[in-house]
Amino acid sequence: MTATWCRLVNGAAVEDTSLVESTLAAALDEATRDRLRDVAARRRFRRGEVIFHAGDAANSMHVIASGHVSVQVATWSGDLAILTVLGPGSSFGEIALLREDAERSATVAALDAVETWMIGKADFVRLRATNPAMDRFLVSQLTRYIRRQDARVIEALYVPADKRVLRRVLAMGRLYGDGSPGTVVPLTQEILASMAGTTRPTANQVLRAAERDGLIAMSRGEVRIEDPAGLTRRAR
Repeated sequence: MTATWCRLVNGAAVEDTSLVESTLAAALDEATRDRLRDVAARRRFRRGEVIFHAGDAANSMHVIASGHVSVQVATWSGDLAILTVLGPGSSFGEIALLREDAERSATVAALDAVETWMIGKADFVRLRATNPAMDRFLVSQLTRYIRRQDARVIEALYVPADKRVLRRVLAMGRLYGDGSPGTVVPLTQEILASMAGTTRPTANQVLRAAERDGLIAMSRGEVRIEDPAGLTRRAR
């Protein structure tokens, strides 16, 4: 049975195309996309719910249909550092499926109400065995991961904390909207600080200064971008 997902739009049921429009499906041919739809199962997670923990057995991958998730790892001190935030169309969990008996390398948690398409490991392995396009997708994901890690290392070494914080605000503005004036980033200062690899007090100082200069506006649990051009200049 083909996996379909309908949602209500103005009271009418409309088929959800989030799976076939995802980064995963974009790398596949039409036949493979059809097979993907056949094996995908819908999953829902509440805000704050952990989708999987670091160290769990890697038995599935997910494609985000709606909502946002944080990818977290434990630091040497036992705190959780947020590596990135992912939104609709992105996938997670696929890299760990490449090895037998692999464990999750990170914890993934829902930042808001999240709905995903889940592909189990057995179905994933079968798709890989018969569809070279799956391997092309995995290579592209590995390449993206390596580039992201390289960029984080370079930033940590050479970019001051204040600019890292502002860059995260800009990046999240593009994830949660189009980054234009009025775009709301519904993330706490603690999350932004963690993503930038700095402390919450430092992030607060940076954001307060940006607010005084009219670049952003802050309210509880969110940041609103007011002057994206000015914010971009300050983040350089």
